[in-house]
Amino acid sequence: MFSKNAKKEWLSKREQQAIVAAIQQAERATSGEIRLFIEAGCEGEALERAKEIFFKLEMNATRLRNGVLVYLAYDDHKFCLLGDEGIYAKTGGQQYWEKEVNIALDFFKKGAYVEGLRQVILDIGNSLSEHFPFDPGCDKNELPDEIVFG
Repeated sequence: MFSKNAKKEWLSKREQQAIVAAIQQAERATSGEIRLFIEAGCEGEALERAKEIFFKLEMNATRLRNGVLVYLAYDDHKFCLLGDEGIYAKTGGQQYWEKEVNIALDFFKKGAYVEGLRQVILDIGNSLSEHFPFDPGCDKNELPDEIVFG
C-alpha cells in the first residue's frame, strides 16, 4: 500500500519521534485518532489525495467517526487536514479547519515544518478532547500513531 521507507530522510529520526510524541500527547485525552501522511509529490488537489489516503488507511472505521488525517506533500507544497464526519461539524466546520491549515502554513513559510505539524496536531488534539473526551472504560488506540510515508 505505502512504503514505510520512502522519503523518511525528509525528517530526521529525532524529528519523527517528536511528531509521533505530539500525536500520542494529542490522543491522550480523547477517543479521537490523528494520522500524519507525508509524501514528496501530489498530482491534483491535496484534498482529493487526502480523501484517498483517509480511506486506504481505514480512518473512516473509527467507532465514533472521529479520525483526522494531516496530509503533507512537501515537494509540491501541498497541505490539508481531513476530519471524519464525527469531528468535522463539531469543531465549527470549514472555518476551524482553514484556521488550522493557516497556522501550519505560517510555520512552513519559515521552514519550521516539524513545529507546524506538531502545533496543528496538538491543536486538533485539544478540539478532539473537547468533543470526544477519553473514556477509560471503552476507549482504545484504534489506529497506529506512527507517520505514514508515501
